Amino acid sequence: MNRNSPIYLRTFREGLLREKIQQLRSSLSACNLCPRNCGVDRLNDETGICNTGEKARVSSYSPHFGEESPLIGIRGSGTIFFTFCNLLCNFCQNYDISHEGRGEEVSDDELADIMLYLQDTGCHNINFVTSSHVVPQILSALEVAITKGLRVPLVYNSSGYDNMETIKILEGIIDIYMPDFKFWDPEVAGQTCKAKDYPEMAMESIREMHRQVGDLIINDGGIAASGLLIRHLVLPNGLAGTRAIMRFIEQNLSKNTYVNIMAQYRPCGEAYSNKNLSRSITMAEYDEAIRIAGEEGITRLDER
Repeated sequence: MNRNSPIYLRTFREGLLREKIQQLRSSLSACNLCPRNCGVDRLNDETGICNTGEKARVSSYSPHFGEESPLIGIRGSGTIFFTFCNLLCNFCQNYDISHEGRGEEVSDDELADIMLYLQDTGCHNINFVTSSHVVPQILSALEVAITKGLRVPLVYNSSGYDNMETIKILEGIIDIYMPDFKFWDPEVAGQTCKAKDYPEMAMESIREMHRQVGDLIINDGGIAASGLLIRHLVLPNGLAGTRAIMRFIEQNLSKNTYVNIMAQYRPCGEAYSNKNLSRSITMAEYDEAIRIAGEEGITRLDER
């Protein structure tokens, strides 16, 4: 659906944002925000797999020009990189952030000010990178930012390892969902992330995201206004399961789904411990992934 303004402004006016914040914060007392279901009391700074207590941690923020074309436009996507992660891929290209914890704690007011700074620099959107484990903190800061004039679309940028119930609560808040769909094979997900349920969780949450926002809508200026954008990183030796994922998208979401098939895989972090991940992909592997997408009916691809 086309919107003249971000959907969270209506949700705020109707008083529903406060209810969502309270609901999400209550889940932190025995945390079940994501499929890990650690059950720790994050309100008292206990930590589980994501190593994050009551407050979010931010590694960096800036206008970003390396994102998908409809997000960056001419003024960039306002990315906020959150520290730590609930998935923890062993080959992560931001290993120092996701595994080693580079970043600083921020209050709600500080996070709100970051959003407003990015808007004031002209960014087309606010892009929450690695957001699954800090959803309550994002919404609490959003409430503050709205009162100070925030008005650009929000991008929920996640690994795809999301709890569908958490995503349901985000209805009416997020304008643009941008999940990864990383792996189709549970065994690969288990070896790389210790999350054999990743494919199942990704399918459930991405279906819900699409139900909420539909296909990506790009305005007359070439900028994304709302909708779903899926990222798929090509891995060496066919480990990502590209064909099955593209078939899922075509059969369960839409042939018009906007997909970024990414070629930048290189061994990082602990990737060298797995011989199948210990090299960069070849151009032939990337070209094959593009061909497979077309064969499965997915042709709306990012053109960077």
